[in-house]
Amino acid sequence: MGDITRLLARWKQGDARALEELTPIVYQELRQLARHYMRREPGDHTLQPTAVVHEAYVRLSGVREAKFQNRTHFYGAAATIMRRILVDHARERRAVKRGAGATLKSLDEADERGVDVRFDLIYLNDALDRLAALAPKPARVVELRYFGGLSVDETAEFLNVAPITVKRHWAFARAWLHRTLAATDAPGTARR
Repeated sequence: MGDITRLLARWKQGDARALEELTPIVYQELRQLARHYMRREPGDHTLQPTAVVHEAYVRLSGVREAKFQNRTHFYGAAATIMRRILVDHARERRAVKRGAGATLKSLDEADERGVDVRFDLIYLNDALDRLAALAPKPARVVELRYFGGLSVDETAEFLNVAPITVKRHWAFARAWLHRTLAATDAPGTARR
């Protein structure tokens, strides 16, 4: 993990060789993140984890002015980029299908109650943007945990807060998103 931080620092200083050394190290971890997320995708999903990783990596490698302080910040940025890639892909598919076959996701995978309420990714993204305007930290927790696959401890490190704070933000954000999406009759939601 220290190697990633050192290589990121060298890359930030303009050392192109650092990016070459960084590539094989982060590639496998990015692939694991993509695989983690893609497990929640329906079987007919046309985007593969490798394609998500390649696109995310291309976008990340083009970011020269980024101030990646360490491994966690790098993967936090990767989570944001993967979210954009997946939402863009869902929008493209919806445009092609004209709304048929909406892709549904679950926020409750990490929920100890095991409730399985699924939401359309585009509606979830739009609701997450609204949440970010009201409560940026809980929205960022969802992005890091849901889209980035970070653990509570990794999310806490990224946000520089205690793990209990991450858990509170996660619970608040999930409840807010469930309520908001149910109130808007997003596909896959049921009024309670």
